[in-house]
Amino acid sequence: MATEGAPDAPPAAVPLPWLAPGSVIDGWRLQERLHTSAMAQLWGVLPVGGPDGPVLPRGCEGMALVMKVPRLRGSDDPAAIVGFEVEQMLLPALHGPHVPRFVARGDLVQQPYIVMERIPGDSLKPRLAQAPLPLDEVVGIGARVATALHDLHRQHLVHLDVKPSSVMQRPDGTVVLVDFGLSHHDHLPDLLDEAFPWPMGTGPYMSPEQVQVVRDDPRSDLFALGVMLYHFTTGQRPFGAPESVRGLRRRLVQPPVPPRALRSDCPPWLQEVILKCLEPQPDARWQSGAQLALALQNPNEVVLTERAMRLKRGPLPGRLRAWAEALLPRGARARQAQGVGRRVLRCPVVMAAVDTLHAEPALLAQLREAVRRTVAAEDGARLVCVGVMKAARIGSDERSDASGRNLHLQQLVGLRHWVRPLAQQLALDEGRLSCHVLEAADVAAALIDFARRNQVDHIVMGARGHSALRQYLGSVSAQVVAQAACTVTVVRA
Repeated sequence: MATEGAPDAPPAAVPLPWLAPGSVIDGWRLQERLHTSAMAQLWGVLPVGGPDGPVLPRGCEGMALVMKVPRLRGSDDPAAIVGFEVEQMLLPALHGPHVPRFVARGDLVQQPYIVMERIPGDSLKPRLAQAPLPLDEVVGIGARVATALHDLHRQHLVHLDVKPSSVMQRPDGTVVLVDFGLSHHDHLPDLLDEAFPWPMGTGPYMSPEQVQVVRDDPRSDLFALGVMLYHFTTGQRPFGAPESVRGLRRRLVQPPVPPRALRSDCPPWLQEVILKCLEPQPDARWQSGAQLALALQNPNEVVLTERAMRLKRGPLPGRLRAWAEALLPRGARARQAQGVGRRVLRCPVVMAAVDTLHAEPALLAQLREAVRRTVAAEDGARLVCVGVMKAARIGSDERSDASGRNLHLQQLVGLRHWVRPLAQQLALDEGRLSCHVLEAADVAAALIDFARRNQVDHIVMGARGHSALRQYLGSVSAQVVAQAACTVTVVRA
């Protein structure tokens, strides 16, 4: 869970020492460093001319470009690696004026990066320090962001990290959304949901359903926009800046102070719009970005309810139901959400548990063939390749080797190398293939939990040779066979 800090907070990141003006990466020459964050650096870039230079997509000639380079070093959170994978996967699938134009991406094996259109100007984050803003500016921002979100939702994407720093504006005022590392796309694997069983987002802006680990509802983005509008209107956050799941859940039962109680010139219609965005139940919010934009642009047509007249916190009955739902197991919440979200029809999920670091080449080859036969036999099956990085002591294990290379990243690269021939043989595109490296002290338990959370239908895994000690202690494969709630195929060399 990330938290958007105060506008004047010092940067938490350090520069990436191997990058400097004039450096060339895959035919892209770095110009100037534009921004450094805890997760990445942004550099202005130009394509190197000549036969060794990159080929620009049609229409990108002469366009100002930016390269995003992630901080994937030994001490970084694995979620940062997965989040950058998500952004590399999603950005090429998006189009239109509300996203930066995708140009190129770099492979994790060499140097990961994304080259995209450079949006001139700054994000909305500096405006936080100047809140409360004039009401006409608040309304204009809200209408433009709602329009941009509606366009993304029509492209089957839920952003899930809408906040001032992820909103930019073109010179003509058109809003551009950036930073898609936490996003969900209906037609592509949700890598974060597959790998991590906890809420993902920026604390002050997370919707109640995100707190409940439901990631496919576009109305989550409208909740986050409501938080932004509340802050720009009143100068305060409606739910503070919680740093724990328990703190996040308070928004389910504790309504925000009405904006009119904090700003006397806030009209009832605008309070109605903002508080409707912040309802804990998605069904009670605006149902699309288009509806929200229409309301902001036509205040005379906004139907006023008791929300518009509140001068103190609202009633609790509906929120008590939301609180009770928050205590349900995750699977039950997901089943409830299926009628609300836009989940696609589920296809069989085949999970390949692969130990690329320790397994013999003969076993890896036999495992690949077994996985190929399994996936080929399941029409439309998805393949998820999973490796486990042994973590004996949480928070104290070495995360990099002697040369400073990220161990998590090395194992992820090994998985991708192992599965590449399969992907080519089976014609698996990004929508049917994903790779994950889990970190856990108990390898078998991690595999079993991953399979349960992701509704895996069939596990294919390798097993090393027999020994009296392994038989006595119980091998990883034996534990998975005994405890997994799906079909398990064990391959031996």
